[in-house]
Amino acid sequence: MASRLLKFSVLLQKYRAPLLVASCGGVFAANMFYHVFPDSSYRQLYQAWYKGEPVVLSEKLESLFQQVLKDFGVSSDKNFSAFASFGFHPVGAGVPWLPAGAQIGLPANFNSTTDDPHGITNRNIFINGKTVDWSSEAGCALKEALVFSLEAQKFGIAREVARLQSGGPLMTAAVAPFCLGGVWVYSVVLKQVFRLHGGPVLMRGAVNVLALGIGAVSYFLTSDALSQWVDYSADRRAAGVSREYARGGVEFYDKILSRNKTLRSLMGQKGEEMYAPSGNLFPAHVLQLKYTPYTSRREGIIALLKEEKA
Repeated sequence: MASRLLKFSVLLQKYRAPLLVASCGGVFAANMFYHVFPDSSYRQLYQAWYKGEPVVLSEKLESLFQQVLKDFGVSSDKNFSAFASFGFHPVGAGVPWLPAGAQIGLPANFNSTTDDPHGITNRNIFINGKTVDWSSEAGCALKEALVFSLEAQKFGIAREVARLQSGGPLMTAAVAPFCLGGVWVYSVVLKQVFRLHGGPVLMRGAVNVLALGIGAVSYFLTSDALSQWVDYSADRRAAGVSREYARGGVEFYDKILSRNKTLRSLMGQKGEEMYAPSGNLFPAHVLQLKYTPYTSRREGIIALLKEEKA
């Protein structure tokens, strides 16, 4: 058993560079898969369905989508396509300059207006096993939070266009392989510092575990920092299209915060565990926020509006 372990260790030392490159490349490829093939992966996951058939995007939303692309200055609308998605705000994946382009999902509630909320009230939403009563106080509050003005809808679409166009998926996908390579660097440096390259196997194993821990912490911190930078950058670019878009951005996040507060009330204990009283999502755990705070994103756009006014 010991001889096999020794042979395996020697093999790893001999081919560690190719193995490291292959591992990092594999992780990057796995993270990029649904961005490279969004039509057959991401779209299938978020596609809205009705009676066993995929929902077709309404003419209204297709026209709105094309208008946003035009306002945003997208040179070729062939790089972006839209589809009807489930959920309550736009989602997107893909890399615009790759052959498959980018896919952006638009929710049914974007068809709704204050006078005609059919995109919301004709759907059954189950919370804690019960259907939401749209005529109740909580149901009315949730319905109000799901109706976006035209300006807010434009901003919601534009921020996805901005995020995908700026290469957000590529940068996010590169974090894991970068930190995986960092684990190897940490391991080599620590062994050199403590002169353990020829030391006991147990001590070298402990150093490898320490390097792995440092790599994991680096991943969470770097992933959070980059994710927030991408989100704030997308907000600034979307809000920078015009003051109309910026005002829509403030409303967009106001509505999301209001929706989350209502869901927190409707979902009971589970809602209190998921949503903060402010409407933000709670962190995934101590080391990872997972989502950029909606309050911060709203305040960033308000600050941008004040700068333009000044």
